[in-house]
Amino acid sequence: MTKFVLAFHGKPDFQSKEEGAAHMVAWKAWSDGLGDAVVDPGLPVGPSMTVTATGVEEGGGSNPLSGITIIQADTMEQAIAMAKGCPHLSGTGTIEVAEAMQMDM
Repeated sequence: MTKFVLAFHGKPDFQSKEEGAAHMVAWKAWSDGLGDAVVDPGLPVGPSMTVTATGVEEGGGSNPLSGITIIQADTMEQAIAMAKGCPHLSGTGTIEVAEAMQMDM
């Protein structure tokens, strides 16, 4: 199986602490439902900084990273299908799916 990185961008729009807690319950159910396909459940991230050759910029650009998860699937299409079920897609959240490249380092 091939590893894929799910890069979460943006964030769901919560109107209350309870909605945030309900989202986390739904996210955990989604992640648990993927079973052995989850290689690393990853983690959410806070505000980011973008490092370029000319300096450092605050905020991570127009669509900042909000977390990652590593999964495994046979194909990109299967990885996309797994990502489509994630509750992160509510509100303004998006998920970037990228194949992890196998390289000798």
